[in-house]
Amino acid sequence: MSSQWWPLSGLRVRLEGLELRVPTENDLEDLGALAAAGVHAPDEMPFAVPWTDAPALERARGTLLWNWRTRGEWTPQNWTLILAVVSDGVVVGQQDIGAHDFRVLREVKTGSWLGRDHHGQGIGTRMRAAALWLVFAGLGAEYALSSAFVDNPASIGVSRKLGYRDDGIARHVRRGVPAVTRRFRLDRQAWQDSDPVPAVIEGLKPCLPLFGLEAEPGGEAV
Repeated sequence: MSSQWWPLSGLRVRLEGLELRVPTENDLEDLGALAAAGVHAPDEMPFAVPWTDAPALERARGTLLWNWRTRGEWTPQNWTLILAVVSDGVVVGQQDIGAHDFRVLREVKTGSWLGRDHHGQGIGTRMRAAALWLVFAGLGAEYALSSAFVDNPASIGVSRKLGYRDDGIARHVRRGVPAVTRRFRLDRQAWQDSDPVPAVIEGLKPCLPLFGLEAEPGGEAV
């Protein structure tokens, strides 16, 4: 895809052996295969929208459709940035960052998933840390939000490790029964105080208008 018309295709974030990038068509094939192979155990459901309950073929197609949909619906006022997570040249999962009226609110929400074979290796923490470097150092965010069901200790552990603070609860219907998520919030000062490991950001400057920004706010991107 031409970076002249869609500069996000040239965006890269690298941190501790991982690269986050807007998926190429080959990356989308790999993400679809990961989704089809499984993201979590069948008796678990970490997502408010239970997309992983679908059959393998539908999970794969849904992954591609979600990626295409977010690109087609992108506006500077309402955007979702989907990044393929690549470890040692292999696509292992997906990191999403979304915002409404980011120019004014300076607030993002994140979500992610990993192929089941890549759990338990610390990748979830590193990919979120890379996303946080992009939003705070690159885009000048003031807040990053996340949430997880109370029976998802891995996601909650990542938020705790990275300095998020509790931000209330929400109730959902999950597989026909009530379920509770815990909300978490990380502010810019707390992120800075945590002395985060620096990431390398490439290709951000031409993307800034797509995020509703006019100049590099953080001074860290290249």
